[in-house]
Amino acid sequence: MSNVSKMSFEDAMGELETLVGQLESGNVPLAESIKLYERGDALKKHCEKKLAEAEEKVAQITKGADGEATGATPVTYD
Repeated sequence: MSNVSKMSFEDAMGELETLVGQLESGNVPLAESIKLYERGDALKKHCEKKLAEAEEKVAQITKGADGEATGATPVTYD
């Protein structure tokens, strides 16, 4: 397993999807399920961070002369 903090968004999301599939299958022993869940949680947080960084970059690009965002809508995560 690679270091989550060095993964691209796409790689992290792909691995997260794989882990979810494994957990949903129900064919993973409990101890392994816990490890997969912990890895999945780290991947989810990493993806959220990468998305927030991308959102900030877009906001910087779309700022008008007055420093206010022009037409940007904040994204919320549940």
